[in-house]
Amino acid sequence: MLDIIYPPRCLTCTEPTEQAASLCAACWAGTTFITGAICDVCGTPLPGETASKIKCDSCITDPPAWDTGRAAVIYAGVGRRVVLGLKHGDRLDMARPLAEWMARSGGELLQHADAIVPVPLHWRRLFKRRFNQSAELAQHLADISGTPYMPDLLVRDRPTPTQDGLTRQERHENQRGVFSVHKRRKVPKNIVLIDDVMTTGATISACAETLRDAGAERIDALVLARVARDV
Repeated sequence: MLDIIYPPRCLTCTEPTEQAASLCAACWAGTTFITGAICDVCGTPLPGETASKIKCDSCITDPPAWDTGRAAVIYAGVGRRVVLGLKHGDRLDMARPLAEWMARSGGELLQHADAIVPVPLHWRRLFKRRFNQSAELAQHLADISGTPYMPDLLVRDRPTPTQDGLTRQERHENQRGVFSVHKRRKVPKNIVLIDDVMTTGATISACAETLRDAGAERIDALVLARVARDV
């Protein structure tokens, strides 16, 4: 009856869909889901057939601080629109279906995790935005997978300027020494870090280094979208 009164609409436009919280045909075609051969570390698509345990050139020459990484979509087209809709458009209704995309891409990471941990916002930005989009995704991933959720394990100790327009090195410098582990929390051995977008991986690397120093043994990264780059 609800579908009759309120017909299901596409997540990103007003076109009708057969199911709620799904994409219309046009938006589906405009979404680049990451499948096939990928870098096992950062999740970026690679040319060739599906293969396991392969790395892109960037992760070989400059390995990030985490172990394995997965992303659901490329940050372009509809993939970019859903991220911005969740992050800046207050579209919290998107969080559950987007988390389901992430669970399909990184299900094997969640199976072996002791905890799901979101990349935190500084309290000033959280107060201004009213929610942490990474935490919203992480909460739904915990519900989907049954993995324990630790929203406050990591703390962002100081605000940082936006990463937009910064080089890879500048992004890493911008995030250096920013995070710490909550003093009243015990660090699990196997952690999956959750974020909305990965560009160079500077933010997730900074989080992973902090957790590693605090005793974590394995740290994987799972993001909704990643920026496409040359491999």
